[in-house]
Amino acid sequence: MAEMPNINATVRSGTGKGAARQARREGMVPGVVYGGGEEPVAINVKFNELLKLLKAGKFLSTLFNLKLEGHDDFRVICRGVQRHVVNDLPTHIDLMRLHRNSRVNLYIPVTFKNEETSVGLKRGGVLTVVRSEVELKVTAGNIPSSIEIDLEDLDVGDVVTISSITLPEGTRPMITDRDFVIANISAPSSLKAEDDDDEAEEEVATEEAATEE
Repeated sequence: MAEMPNINATVRSGTGKGAARQARREGMVPGVVYGGGEEPVAINVKFNELLKLLKAGKFLSTLFNLKLEGHDDFRVICRGVQRHVVNDLPTHIDLMRLHRNSRVNLYIPVTFKNEETSVGLKRGGVLTVVRSEVELKVTAGNIPSSIEIDLEDLDVGDVVTISSITLPEGTRPMITDRDFVIANISAPSSLKAEDDDDEAEEEVATEEAATEE
C-alpha cells in the first residue's frame, strides 16, 4: 500500500461564521470531517500546511491520513476546497472519512524494473514515458504503491498500454473508453537515420528500375 501523507488538524470549538472567522485570524483554515457513519466534526488545519499540500497538486484525488487531536488516525479524502474570490487562497475544506472497502479515485505512480537487462534498451532504444502516473479507481484498504512495468523482454518499437498491465484485484483505470499508452521503447536516432537511408535507397532503386523499363 502507498504511504499516505498526513493532514494534521485540531477540533474546532464552536461552529458558524464567527468561529470560522476566528480560526482564519489565527492562521487556520476551518473545515469539517463527515461520513463513515459518524457525526461530522468541525476542524481547523494550519493555513501554511494546507497551502503546501494544495501546491503539491492533485489534492482532491489524494488519500490522506488525518491526525486529529483526541482521535485515532483515519483515512480521508477531500471533497471540496472553498477559496477566496480575490486571492484564491483556501478558506474552508470538506474531508470525507473512508472505510477500508471505500472506493476512491487516486493517481498511482508508474515505476519501471529491469532497465539494465531490457532487450530494447540494450540495443540502444530509448524509454519514452508517456504517463508517469495513472488515475485508478481503487479500494482504500488496498492501494498499490505504484504500477510496475517490467522492461526486460521489451524490444525497440514495443508499446506498453494500460491493458497490458496486471492491476491489483478491485482496481481499474478511470479511462475505460480507450487502451491508452503508458510508455514505449523508441528507436535511437542513429537507427532511425539508418532506416531512413535504407528507405531512400529503396525508393531510388525502384525509380531506376521503372526508368529502365
